[in-house]
Parts: sequence; structure tokens; C-alpha cells
Amino acid sequence: MFTAVAVNARSQIFAFVTVPTLRFSLRINTSRKSSSSSFLLLNKTFSNQRPESRSSSSLQISATMESSSKVLSGDRLQYPLARRDDSVVDDYHGVKIKDPYRWLEDPDAEEVKEFVQNQVRLTDSILEKCETKENLRRNITSLIDHPRYGTPFRRGDKYFYFHNTGLQAHSVLYMQDDLEAEPEVLLDPNTLSDDGTVSLNTFSISEDAKYLAYGLSSSGSDWVTIKVIKIDDKKVEPDTLSWVKFSGITWTHDSKGFFYGRYPAPKEGEDIDAGTETNSNLYHELYYHFLGTDQSQDILCWRDHENPKYMFGAGVTDDGKYLIMSIGEGCDPVNKLYYCDLSSLSGGLESFRGSSSFLPFIKLIDTFDAQYIAISNDETLFTFLTNKDAPKYKLVRVDLKEPTSWTDVIEEHEKDVLESVCVVNGNQLVVCYMSDVKHILHIRELESGSLLHQLDVDIGSVSDVTARRKDDAFFFSFTSYLTPGVIYKCDLANGSPEVKVFREVDVPGFDREAFQATQVFYPSKDGTKIPMFIVAKKGIKLDWSHPCLLYAYGGFNISITPSFSASRIVLSKHLGVVFCFANIRGGGEYGEEWHKAGSLAKKQNCFDDFVAGAEYLVSAGYTQPSKLCIEGGSNGGLLIGACINQRPDLFSCALAHVGVMDMLRFHKFTIGHAWTSDYGCSEKEEEFHWLIKYSPLHNVKRPWEEQSDSLVQYPSTMLLTADHDDRVVPLHSLKLLATMQHVLCTSLENSPQKNPIIGRIEVKAGHGAGRPTQKIIDEAADRYSFMAKMVNASWTE
Repeated sequence: MFTAVAVNARSQIFAFVTVPTLRFSLRINTSRKSSSSSFLLLNKTFSNQRPESRSSSSLQISATMESSSKVLSGDRLQYPLARRDDSVVDDYHGVKIKDPYRWLEDPDAEEVKEFVQNQVRLTDSILEKCETKENLRRNITSLIDHPRYGTPFRRGDKYFYFHNTGLQAHSVLYMQDDLEAEPEVLLDPNTLSDDGTVSLNTFSISEDAKYLAYGLSSSGSDWVTIKVIKIDDKKVEPDTLSWVKFSGITWTHDSKGFFYGRYPAPKEGEDIDAGTETNSNLYHELYYHFLGTDQSQDILCWRDHENPKYMFGAGVTDDGKYLIMSIGEGCDPVNKLYYCDLSSLSGGLESFRGSSSFLPFIKLIDTFDAQYIAISNDETLFTFLTNKDAPKYKLVRVDLKEPTSWTDVIEEHEKDVLESVCVVNGNQLVVCYMSDVKHILHIRELESGSLLHQLDVDIGSVSDVTARRKDDAFFFSFTSYLTPGVIYKCDLANGSPEVKVFREVDVPGFDREAFQATQVFYPSKDGTKIPMFIVAKKGIKLDWSHPCLLYAYGGFNISITPSFSASRIVLSKHLGVVFCFANIRGGGEYGEEWHKAGSLAKKQNCFDDFVAGAEYLVSAGYTQPSKLCIEGGSNGGLLIGACINQRPDLFSCALAHVGVMDMLRFHKFTIGHAWTSDYGCSEKEEEFHWLIKYSPLHNVKRPWEEQSDSLVQYPSTMLLTADHDDRVVPLHSLKLLATMQHVLCTSLENSPQKNPIIGRIEVKAGHGAGRPTQKIIDEAADRYSFMAKMVNASWTE
């Protein structure tokens, strides 16, 4: 079976993060891209009407020193001094660039550990003065404390699903013989560590449902250790696979073993705290593991030492006959695609034990000019989802016997993006389109692609379509900003689809009728219309009085679709916050053209789109700069860092999670080299000049010296990172934190910068995935109480 992964999974693996939320890691559907999280259950009704535009001429459009005096009662912050080494200078194509905090790149240095501890003490001293923190913690905890379910899926003759009773650190994997049977616990990650810092990263159940292979991550690191459970007696087998990273698990249909990807083990004698190292991830390899054997005996199926940045993913077709290997190098939606006929191997995979030969792959696609994802096959006739000559994607078909002859099955839509496709009920397709950041679900014929039915789905996000070709029913999840979550079962046995609610999430204390969600389209700097969702209490007056939280991502072809969040609802209910999501360029909301319009030389479009969104919220009367907070994570953290440099007057508070802040050196650490497909690389002269213009670390300036308004300062800023973030390593946030504190604060005897510049540095945590529930709640209480204090938001019951 094709254990499909989102088409933008490579982007999500390498760079993607949103504000951490409760989530399930399962993705069964073959989808081109997905929303920001698997289980951020998402809203229902909103209008497409633009709020009446209002003049903002009477407003003070700058975040001045006034706000910080309210925050800190006039106390001037005592920032810890960090050593500057001005002797560190790099020459970029004739341009000399100082890097005085290069020493912060060594996570093991005592001086770095001291810097971190000093920053933690500073941040704690400020958070102690944020009066809403405990109220936020208590109310977020209460609202999150409700049962949540993942979408059921089938293997063999059993059903499987994830379930969280409410406040469990991690969701538990259950199984049932049928949908009415008593469920049994198969794997409870909560038993694997006392503090919840060991989490389930990936998993796969064999086709006959005899075995579960699962990957565990410690402290949020991307490094994974794979273990195996025999399902009938729930016995953990001795198999242990180490140094796995950026990998799925794909079983062969005989259940003798599975394919997985890994990196070479560290050199003997190296003492590594996995997840804290910064060296580049190179020389990925594809292996096959036989159950009951040591990892040292695994078959090396493929590697490419001439291309150390290549990465390999594998999938087995529904008929068990073909192994499909996808090869990628960066985060662009392009891949090479090779296949191997497993049934043609004389002696099977066993014949490769002890052999130095790779599997005999045949190269179907050997260029990086487009993306190809296998959807189904009938013998040698394969159906693929692709963006070849179709930036909004299409469905195509090819016979492996005639590999140069391709035909369209579903042509590219003029406006909507083909998000995902999977096969069900023999010869039918479940097809999901994205239309203006909202999902549409079709049933189509596999052979012709013709439309059979359009399912009645509310306005919001469809995710986790779980289907098998041999089944006449499938499940899918629906979520939106004001709908915590609904799981539907669609039965196709009688011709016409019968869609019924299978499970619906109920959140005690949440009244959706008290809120409204609206989608607007505002013009960016160059006139491009940008969609944005605005969620607020129902019936608010547009009188510029409301605290506002603006979030965006804008990169790597990733779409941010509607999602339910308990913490955001608490903000709106008790602090009157209007929360907004701008679908800026760089994402995948309108296909590959939208993505390319916000990457490489055009990256500035992302920042312009985001700033225009903030200006729209002010001009429409939702808020004013002194009440506006901005937030983003990973690539979105870069967005926040760039925007506070470019428009410090427009925001009162900024929350930048695990951001890519040093745009000249990001490619040197862990998987950063894969992001050059979106950003470029400073080692190339033309691309250096793109990057130096917006790199957050290299563009911190004193706004009171740059602008005529001497009262302008940087917004109150919290940079968030974690010690085991081996995706966007902590040095990015640490170097920017030291730079901002020096340039804006400690280098001047009486600095006009009164708004605090602080860092929240989490321990035993990574880039966001795998965090236990309590850590998620604690971080939300910290950052949003900081926001509330900085924008002067008052708590109401």
C-alpha cells in the first residue's frame, strides 16, 4: 500500500514549524501539501466580505517608548553583557561582514551555557511581572482537557487510531477488530519517559497487521530510533535501528522487514548528545531491515556519494510488487523517481544480504524539473500526481513499458490547487482541491478522472484522508478556526457517497456562536491580493481598540489552512484578542507560482505581504500598532525577524519561534543546506546580495537614528528556541538576541530602547514536534502573557 506522505513533506521535514500545538503524526493520504499540523483541529462559517475600510490618520502609527514604561514600571532592564569578538570577519565576494558572536555557535562551550543561563534569568524576571500568565495557563489547560481522536485507518483486518484523553503528554495508538469492538492500547508513548520528552516520530504497520515498527524521538530531536512490536502479543522485539533521520518506514508485503533512511553513525569515540550537534546532515542512505537481525546486517539499497545532499524515500505499491524511490536534494517540490520490481529479484531481497550491490533500480525520472508522487498502479500502468507543466498540479498516467508516453487524467485546474489524491473502492479517487485556502472534496473515476460526486464539506480544512483501494469506505477529518474537529466516514458501497459523522470533538467551555471568522483579501505593496483570515468575538466594533495577533509563514510551498487552537480561543475570550492568519506568498496556497513569488530573489514579497496585512488591520479599524503583536515560527520566525527590522514602528510585540536568523551561514548547520532552494546561498555572489538585504542578524539598526520620529523603537521581542532543536539550531536565535541587545540596548548609556528584548530557551525540546502537552501549555502561557503585558491587554472572565 502507498503509505502516502504529504507532497510538501520534504519541506515540512526540513524547515516547517508552526506554533506548537497538540497533534497526531499520522498521514495516510497521498497529498501534495497539508495544513500547518495534523491535529490542530480547525472553523466553520465565515464571510468573504471585506470589513469597511477606515481612515487611520488620527492614529499614532508608531510603537513608541510609552508602552514599555507601562510594562516594566519604569525599570530599565539590566541586560547581561555578551563578549564581542570583532576579529571574526568573513569576506563575501569582496564584502567584509563581521560576526562578533560566532562563539555562540558552539553549544558545548561553557561560555555559551553561561550566556543561555543569563538570558533565562532575565526572561524569568520579566515573565514574573506578566500578571495574566497563571490565568492563561489555567484556562488553556481547562480548554485543552477534552478527548481528541485521530482518523481511523485499516491494516489487515484491523482498525487503528490515535486518542488523547485530554491532558496526556502524547496521544496513544489504539487498535480494534472492528469499529464496534472494544479498543486495545497498542502503543502508549506516555510510558516511555517520566517527563514526556520521548515521543512517537513515525510509525508503520505491516500490511497483514502483524507488526508495528515505530520511531522514537528524544527531547524533540529529529534523530529517531526505530523499534518493533509484534501486534498479537504486544511484545517489543529486540530490533533497534539507530541514526535514523528524515525517514518513513515502508514494509514489504511479506512482513519480513521494511525500508528506512538513515545517516552514517558518528565516528567511534565521538560523544554526541543527539539533537544538540550542529554539523551538516550529509550522505543519506536507504536501507532494508530484516526482522530479527542486527542493524549491521541491513541491506544498503541505495546511496549516492557523488551527491551528499541527496535524500531518499521509499514506498511499496498496493500490489506489493514495486518499490518506488523518490530522490530529493532541497525543499523545492521536485524529485527524481526510480523504481525496482521486487518480484523480479532472483532470490528476493535475501539475495542482497552481504552484497555490495545496490537494488537494481530503473530510472523513470532522472531530473529535478518537477515533482512526481505515485498514486496507484495496475501492473505497469502508473498514475502520478505531478506539477510538471502544471504549477497547480494535475494527475497523469504512464506505462512503465512506454516511459516517454504520458497522458493527463485530471488536468490542472485554472484556479484551484490539486492538494491530494488517493484510491478507494477499486477504481475511484478521493480528490481534494484547495480553493482560496479552503478545501473541496471530490469523488472521481480512476480511469478517466471524470467527476462523480462533490462531497458537502463545510468551509475549512480537510485532512488525514485514510483509504485503501480494496475498501468501499474511507475516513477524513475536518477542522476550522471555530470547529474543534469532526471525523467523517464516507461509504461508497451503494454508488452514491453516504457521508456520516463518525466522531465529533466536543470542547466544554467553548461556545462557537460567541465568535466569528472572516476571510478578507487585501492588496500588498505591488497590488497582489493576499487572503487573510480574521477571527474575533462576534460583533466587535472596528474602533482600533482591540489587541491583535497576526501570524504567517510564507515559505517552502507550505499552506497555512484553518485550524482550531484552544490557546487562541482563550486569548480572544479573555483578552479580547483578534487573531489573524495572512496567507502570504512563498506558501503553497495558490500553487507553485505563489510559492516562487516569495522565494529566492523575490523573498522580499513575503515581508511586504505581511506588512501590508498589518497595515490593513490598522486601516480597517481592528487594531493599532501599540496593540499589534506578530508571530511566526521557523521560516515564519525569519519573517518576524525581518519585519521588525524593516518596520519597527508598526508593531508593539513580536514572537519569533525557532527562526532562521543568520541568512549567511544557515546552510552550514544540520539540514540547512536543503533550504537553499527557497533562500539561495551566500557562497554565490548574486544570492549573497539577496540575503544580506533582509538577513535578520545583519540588519538590526537603531530606528531612532534611521527615522525622523525619535520615539520609534523596536517592539517588545521574544525569541523562542530550544536546546535540542537540530532543525533550526539555537545559534540563530542566540546570535540575534545578543546582537539586538547590544545594538539597541547595552552599547548606549541611555538607550531609547525601553521595550524588552528577551529569549525563551526551552530545555529537552526541539523544533516543535513531539512536545508533551504540558510543555506546550507552559510555553503558550509564557509567550502570550508576555504579549498581553506588552500590548496592554486586560483580562476579563
